[in-house]
Amino acid sequence: MRIETVAVHAGMKPEPGTRGVTPSIHLATTFERAEDGSYPGGYIYTRNANPNRAMLEQSLAALEGGAAAAAFASGTAAAMSVLQALSPGDHVVAPQDVYTGTTRLLKEVLAPWGLRVSFVDMTDLAQVKKAVTSNTKLVWVETPSNPLLKVTDIAAVAKAAHAAGALCVCDNTWATPALQRPLELGADAVVHATTKYLGGHGDVMGGAAVFKRDDAFARRVRGVQVAGGAIAAPFDCWLVLRGIRTLPLRMRAHSENATKLAQFLSDHSRVTAVHYPGLSGHPGHALAKRQMSMPGGMLSFQVKGGQSAAMKAAARVKLFTRATSLGGTESLIEHRASIEGPQTTTPDDLLRVSVGLEHPDDLIADLEQALG
Repeated sequence: MRIETVAVHAGMKPEPGTRGVTPSIHLATTFERAEDGSYPGGYIYTRNANPNRAMLEQSLAALEGGAAAAAFASGTAAAMSVLQALSPGDHVVAPQDVYTGTTRLLKEVLAPWGLRVSFVDMTDLAQVKKAVTSNTKLVWVETPSNPLLKVTDIAAVAKAAHAAGALCVCDNTWATPALQRPLELGADAVVHATTKYLGGHGDVMGGAAVFKRDDAFARRVRGVQVAGGAIAAPFDCWLVLRGIRTLPLRMRAHSENATKLAQFLSDHSRVTAVHYPGLSGHPGHALAKRQMSMPGGMLSFQVKGGQSAAMKAAARVKLFTRATSLGGTESLIEHRASIEGPQTTTPDDLLRVSVGLEHPDDLIADLEQALG
């Protein structure tokens, strides 16, 4: 089935008894045992499993073409559990410009625990191969990257990881399975902040890991999740599942709007650079065309005049909202370096934009007046 059909139907079926087409929210934390001690309903305790979580996980696995999935309380919780499924002393290769929350996890939480990590330019395959050692257990890919939208060759990096006996995990939050299929390109697992495009409405926090195989590593991640309690709540699962039903249509509109904004910004005299893989001048444009069906709804651009000029432009917007996060129906803009803090490597003249579902002409008019 095509992804539009999968998004509507996977994990969804009329409920027994009521025959409700929309699933109920199952808030029970514990479930009754039968007289013989068994669990005829299939559930024991909601930290282990819950009907809403099970439906969402079925949907996520189907969307990504995976064999199994786990739904988490946040994208960071998903990343944390995947990395904690490794062992102290194991080595990870990660992108230099990986999401700042993932950097913080690797450096501040997991490095003291004993995980070793090398940060490289993941767009340079030679650097990836050089960084991989006999002790490398996982290569982390994020493409397009946050916030410079660098594009990594998933298939090539996965091949390099597998040659060393390591796993390849891809953060697919920005592209979503509607635009990019990492498991089909060779990745072993995919992670998401479902808070973003999968939820799609800025009203739920969640995360996910989807596995190509329901193997020992997948079971280890789920074991870490249950032991640590990093689970998604029933109502949160219900909200993400609701959002997924419109995901392919929303991603198409996000991409179309972002492409028009990127083209406008690339011709603006106050803009020194536009980072968007849909532009022919982007270094990763040809690769993005090969491994993505559309270039997505995220872009960033740099403003002539440095940090003060960028901050002033962001201050003057009327339709965009100055806020962190992405993937909702409304358009957001933020000065990324000031969000990331003193350790940031993001240019101080850069504004990151999550392009929403408003009419593109209205968004362009707002940016035009804000840039002056």
